[in-house]
Amino acid sequence: MSNKQRGLLVIFILVVSTIMISACTQSLSSVPVATPTLLPPELFVSPIASVENPMAMIEEFAKQTSVAQTAVASGGTPGTPQAVVGTAITPQAGTVVAPTAGVPSTPTNAVPATPAVAVTTPAPITTPVPAGAHPASYTLQNGEFPYCIARRFNVDPDALLRASGLTSPDLYYAGLTLTIPQSGAFPGSRMLAAHPTTYSVLSADETVYSVACKFGDVDPAAIASANGIAVSAKLTAGQQIKIP
Repeated sequence: MSNKQRGLLVIFILVVSTIMISACTQSLSSVPVATPTLLPPELFVSPIASVENPMAMIEEFAKQTSVAQTAVASGGTPGTPQAVVGTAITPQAGTVVAPTAGVPSTPTNAVPATPAVAVTTPAPITTPVPAGAHPASYTLQNGEFPYCIARRFNVDPDALLRASGLTSPDLYYAGLTLTIPQSGAFPGSRMLAAHPTTYSVLSADETVYSVACKFGDVDPAAIASANGIAVSAKLTAGQQIKIP
């Protein structure tokens, strides 16, 4: 190696060292500018005894210097990868987080479904009125009339009309609500036809209520119960009805 090459090598090493020292001490806001001092090459002797490829060594020094400057400028350590800063994702209310291996997933704000409950309304059960019982009021059904109700509940028909605000026993209609007196008795016999017996329905216009009125003191609910039918059942002409 010639003295000139040796001198250039020494100068380059000094320049590289100056740059590295300046990078460690200078502010990160600016890169120090190195001003080399040119000295006569004959004043220096190479400290390296023998180098087979000095230019390759210079290139390697230059690469290491570039890496060191980049790491210092970015606030890190040379050779150390920078940490990746991420944003934690927080699941919104009402969502389900994907399960992690080995850990059971738990739904957030999960609301258990309320099972539907079927509500069944029981059918009304009509029972005969006990003997001597007087209801406070009664609504006339198709085929009934005030005197029929007075016989059935054993009350005075005139008192029944007065309590119900009626001036005539002929002024009535189905759906009219009568007020039942709580005292008094029906004058005369309450029975219009003998019973127990079997009654043959005359026409489809008849009802259980109208058949009960033909016997006077029989309750329609008792007739329905004796025949296993509803008190509002449709009757047909010729149908045999048991009268208790």
